[in-house]
Amino acid sequence: MKRTGHGERDRQGRRLTAAGLGGAALALITAFVVEARPPLRQAEPSSPGLQRPVAASPASAEPAPRTAADRLNGRKQISWRRSRAIGTHAAGRLERGVLLPAEGRRWVSWDPILKRRPSRQWRRWGTDRLLRTTLNAIRAFARHYPRAPRVAIGDLSRPHGGDFGPQFGSIGHASHQNGLDVDVYYPRIDHHVRPPARPGQVDLRLAQDLVDRFVAAGAEKVFVGPSLGLGGPAGVVVPLANHDNHLHARLPL
Repeated sequence: MKRTGHGERDRQGRRLTAAGLGGAALALITAFVVEARPPLRQAEPSSPGLQRPVAASPASAEPAPRTAADRLNGRKQISWRRSRAIGTHAAGRLERGVLLPAEGRRWVSWDPILKRRPSRQWRRWGTDRLLRTTLNAIRAFARHYPRAPRVAIGDLSRPHGGDFGPQFGSIGHASHQNGLDVDVYYPRIDHHVRPPARPGQVDLRLAQDLVDRFVAAGAEKVFVGPSLGLGGPAGVVVPLANHDNHLHARLPL
């Protein structure tokens, strides 16, 4: 067997050391290059519930075109359905009521307790007949007076009707229980879209026009403020205390 001298062993050691250093250097360079590369983008999760929100572009932020129903009823289209008014206006309930949206192009809802717009959702339910009658009257009014302010609509009924007394906000309502009553605030002479604070702020010409339109639409009663001098058919248009800032239209059963 051939013996290897010390010199040969030294040369072999140097070769192995160089090879080892070369491999380590190559590994280090490779690691640096890999780290320097941007990480591969992972695919978005396929589950809709796990997808990340995507910021809307200016183009996608534009509102969708409105339908004819939207133009009448506001940005939120009304979900029409056949409703039932059960019992009387002062002792009744509402089945399958229809929600009046918070606002429309020609009207806004007004919360008489919080004194703000829009009104809380649970205060603006009625029968489909009441909503159609109210919105049709306001649409006709706005066409006749295109420069008039938007009309403020107050309380209708609760989602299922029933008691709407002082516990729901002073002074409450003795009626508004079966989805056939609605409060509509008189337009103001200063065109502010909020209820008049006193009789002198009421635009009497526009207020009388609204009263006339609800009478023509078949209202059983239209309660009006005793300080305003508004008129109409006897027994239908009735002056009543606490109505100097709004009319109260009631449809028959």
